[in-house]
Amino acid sequence: MAYHAPDERATQFGISISRKVSKKAVVRNKIKRRLRHACRELLPKSHKGWQLVIIVRTTAVPCEYEHFLRELKQLLIKAEVFYGH
Repeated sequence: MAYHAPDERATQFGISISRKVSKKAVVRNKIKRRLRHACRELLPKSHKGWQLVIIVRTTAVPCEYEHFLRELKQLLIKAEVFYGH
């Protein structure tokens, strides 16, 4: 769910990943690191003032960084948070 703040603060991302995704903290932290890196790469091209929560599904475990980046970019474009293609 996204909330658009009325001011021009920087966009903020939160990542939620449950133990259902993986029982191993190492795997969950690896996924969070990849998502944070993808968010940092896309942040300059996003609209200002958004607060977003990314909820990780169990299908994310085998994904590589490029897949995270592509999927996140598509979701942000669909939510009209991201500027370009």
